[in-house]
Amino acid sequence: MNLGNQADERVLPPGGTRSPAARKPTIHTWQRVSPPRLESVRLLVAETRLRASGRLIAAADGDVEAFSASFEASVDKGETAGRLLLRTTTAEEERQISLSRTEDGAWLVDRAGASRREEFDGSLTVAVAGAVTFHTLPIRRLGLHRTPGEAELPVVWVNAPDLAVSLVTQSYRTVSIDADGAVIAFTQNGETTELTVDTDGVVVDFPGVAGRV
Repeated sequence: MNLGNQADERVLPPGGTRSPAARKPTIHTWQRVSPPRLESVRLLVAETRLRASGRLIAAADGDVEAFSASFEASVDKGETAGRLLLRTTTAEEERQISLSRTEDGAWLVDRAGASRREEFDGSLTVAVAGAVTFHTLPIRRLGLHRTPGEAELPVVWVNAPDLAVSLVTQSYRTVSIDADGAVIAFTQNGETTELTVDTDGVVVDFPGVAGRV
């Protein structure tokens, strides 16, 4: 699980001060028209920790019932440890799951009072299905919105609202960069979509999924 901008993550010298950009939180909201869905997140980039706190509200879509979800994600500067706490609520049930990446690279998955340890192919990245926020994390970590590049990543995938956990492969590739941001090609399950991101690597438009409002 990764969220960060290399410039924002710099360790300060003794007696140094943080720039406002490194500590000021920002709020971003995305909307999907069909099926209706709304996502809002508060992002905070600090000296040594990075945090995302957000909420999803989703209407029913075929076999998927309407649900709401809240999540809190954090990662340390060294990318050796991180955590995701996700709660989902439907008309019939409330669920919660916690995933913590340990310093030795394993993931601890806690759900319904049971805990297990998984390697997940060495994944650094976690994603919540349908949440735009989690595309920003690897884009920012890899700096693809600033310097052309590409990467294929193992990703710990958490489905919503049932909280099923699996390992998927995602790839990101810089298509173009300009003064307003970048276009990033995102591929999963053989399907590629070009995401538009701003100069901070935050998704502005995910065609067919959501647009920032």
